[in-house]
Amino acid sequence: MASMMQPQIILLKEGTDTSQGKAQLLSNINAVTAVGDVVRTTLGPRGMDKLIHDDKGSVTISNDGATIMKLLDIVHPAAKILVDIAKSQDSEVGDGTTTVVLLAAEFLKEAKPFVEDGVHSQNLIRSYRTASTLAIEKVKELAVSIEGKSVEEKKGLLAKCAATTLSSKLIGGEKEFFATMVVDAVMAIGDDDRLNLIGIKKVPGGNMRDSFLVDGVAFKKTFSYAGFEQQPKKFDNPKILLLNIELELKSEKENAEIRLSDPSQYQSIVDAEWNIIYDKLDKCVESGAKVVLSRLAIGDLATQYFADRDIFCAGRVAEQDLNRVAAAAGGTVQTSVLGTCEIFEEKQVGGERFNIFSGCPSGRTATIVLRGGADQFIEEAERSLHDAIMIVRRAVKNSTVVPGGGAIDVIPRQLCDNAGFDATDVLNKLRQKHAMQSGEGASYGVDINTGGIADSFANFVWEPAVVKINAINAATEAACLILSVDETVKNPKSESAQGDAAAGAMGRGRGGGRGRGMRRR
Repeated sequence: MASMMQPQIILLKEGTDTSQGKAQLLSNINAVTAVGDVVRTTLGPRGMDKLIHDDKGSVTISNDGATIMKLLDIVHPAAKILVDIAKSQDSEVGDGTTTVVLLAAEFLKEAKPFVEDGVHSQNLIRSYRTASTLAIEKVKELAVSIEGKSVEEKKGLLAKCAATTLSSKLIGGEKEFFATMVVDAVMAIGDDDRLNLIGIKKVPGGNMRDSFLVDGVAFKKTFSYAGFEQQPKKFDNPKILLLNIELELKSEKENAEIRLSDPSQYQSIVDAEWNIIYDKLDKCVESGAKVVLSRLAIGDLATQYFADRDIFCAGRVAEQDLNRVAAAAGGTVQTSVLGTCEIFEEKQVGGERFNIFSGCPSGRTATIVLRGGADQFIEEAERSLHDAIMIVRRAVKNSTVVPGGGAIDVIPRQLCDNAGFDATDVLNKLRQKHAMQSGEGASYGVDINTGGIADSFANFVWEPAVVKINAINAATEAACLILSVDETVKNPKSESAQGDAAAGAMGRGRGGGRGRGMRRR
């Protein structure tokens, strides 16, 4: 009787939503499985694309797992973990984003019956981590090193890895053409890890075969003033001046004032301004530079001044492009530093004019000029090339590859389903090959062209081992994380906090801050 009279202990704020126990765990598994089903059909060379449009009207067509996961705007807290592992896979290795999502979803789908039968989730977690360790050891055992090859042999092997990545993309029909381009771009930057040294410029129009690689830097012609037409558009072995200063007459800053005691002093001030700009221009010419680039504006006076002296100039150059020119030409962007290149020219690409610097002595940069029809197509092609570039960079760094086509992981069934083949028949053949005691069948995977199986190594369907290792690690950790959650607590929004925020916004709207142009008293 005394125990019945004890008051109820309230730990959480009124309105807090709590879910716990087996039902909560199964709910999380169902949410993750549902997300996996969304991207399932995008896997492989015969995967379908997703068309996603948002409330702003922008349309994205893609079969890239990381892109789709970011655009889905998932709100379920457990399912958001899949978004995180897709982003992690994309930033770490660049490819395998769909694979990692499907693996995590499949791991949890297989765990669901055990959870329903009362198996403790910690036992499942322990088993998954053990299986992950064994699987990664097996991947390393099957991996083949490409170290010790000649440069040409290595480029050929890397092109096979890039072609495997591109085969499942929208530009898969031209995978050999772009794979060679990607390998050349990656080899151009050498051991440098900065991805921004490889520029991708998009020019609508033409077809994919009109795309080309610049062994150097290329960027769209910047805004120019009168006199630009008179400047030369091509130089051999020019000196390049990279500036971070303005070459134009500027009006006084806000609230600036000059007090004169004699009206005749005004002309001396005007003369001083002209002398400053002409002094800068004279120094540019005396440096011997034939190409002048600046991150800031180059005005009409400077443009005509350079044109009269057969010097090319471009102002308001994007900082990233200017830094890439500095890396390629052997200079540093300061107030006055010179670099050089073998050939500079301005030429027409589609409907755009491009400034192209090639044959740079320091190398270490490349630019892919991408052509195509619709804007959505070019955007997807850029994402595809990004994945291929990341894969080749990882293959260069890690130098071990494994057979693709489902020979390594647990996704051959989905590859068959997406291609319209009989998955049961193909899987039976694969299991028979993989079970061979000699180990000769370990490299067999799904043959997308015939609907049977084939030696993925012999068919040059290769992937860097790091892609599979990272995917297995990330998917296992995601599955274990979700299995370890036994309760979800959703806190209600505080009405007082909302009121305070609204009051603060109203206060700022009524002029709580000082205006820009107000003078202090």
